Amino acid sequence: LRLLGDELTAMRLQKLEQQRRLFEKKQRRKRQEPLMVQANPDASLRPRRPWRRKERLAGGPRETERAGKGQRKREAQNLKQSPGSELSAESNEARPCSSPRAPGPQLGEDMEAYVLRPALRGRIVQCRISRDKRGVDKGMFPFYHLYLEAADGRKQFLLAGRKRKRSKTSNYLISLDPTDLSRDGDNFVGKVRSNVLGTKFTIFDNGVNPERKNFVPETTRIREELGAVCYETNVLGFRGPRKMTVIIPGIDDQNQRLRVQPQNEQESLLCRLQRGASQGLVLLQNKAPWWSYKSGAYVLNFHGRVTRASVKNFQIVHPDDPDALVLQFGRVAPDTFTMDFCFPLCPLQAFAICLSSFDGKLACE
Repeated sequence: LRLLGDELTAMRLQKLEQQRRLFEKKQRRKRQEPLMVQANPDASLRPRRPWRRKERLAGGPRETERAGKGQRKREAQNLKQSPGSELSAESNEARPCSSPRAPGPQLGEDMEAYVLRPALRGRIVQCRISRDKRGVDKGMFPFYHLYLEAADGRKQFLLAGRKRKRSKTSNYLISLDPTDLSRDGDNFVGKVRSNVLGTKFTIFDNGVNPERKNFVPETTRIREELGAVCYETNVLGFRGPRKMTVIIPGIDDQNQRLRVQPQNEQESLLCRLQRGASQGLVLLQNKAPWWSYKSGAYVLNFHGRVTRASVKNFQIVHPDDPDALVLQFGRVAPDTFTMDFCFPLCPLQAFAICLSSFDGKLACE
């Protein structure tokens, strides 16, 4: 009888814990509702202005500005005029328009090189992210799978990510294999690490931490920083939807990413941004959503690629031209999201930025 009583007590406690988690989830959802960004159903398509400064894109000198204007205009048009554009306010009919998609990896191609290579200029890369929360511990540590969307509707797996379980701060491992996400595996290709508050994230490749270089062979490559994401502190959400700043290394004239291999914290992308040392870097930010009195919510025009409201929905643009989209991300189903990006981002950088959006942020909402 005593054993039976203990089992009943344990079951009661488990049920109470489940009810507590459900209540917290509902309360968190209620707090986040005013901060959600949804697709604007009344948005009409309008031509973009050309991107103004090529050094924003490549981190190069000012004299390349004039030569880059036409190219940046075409790239901006490509990302905006993706298939499945938003409904026009005037005609209320979808305006089909074609835009060149970037080709996927070739059969037998080095996938690590592919996911680290910047997207082709003037091409759009359309992807989909699925979140798998099924399983014993996937509710807290889900798998994220990135697929390339082909023009014929097929999906091609590119990358997988998962939050590490025993880590002092949020730390997402990124792998070339959908199931092997071990740090020491052959498929490990990069990671995203946050600070304690979840407001600043750094994107690394699979090189070695410089603090450990004395414990590895001299020929071992020190890791590169591929980018950083900063979220503006917004306790209780009084400042509206999330505000993001993205920093990535620039691209040289040979279409190669400038190497950023800090030997200490002072040389990191985040510290360089704080000092104002932006030479050779590309600074991006999220496009601010606007309040729609008709919808009673913050909205953005995702051009038909996002269909559900979420605090995670965002668009990344150049600060000097908010119409020049570089990356957009948003929900289309409870555990399905679209991710579209273009030059100068590579698949790994774009995926890592989106993983930072999935992470919970104590000081942002």
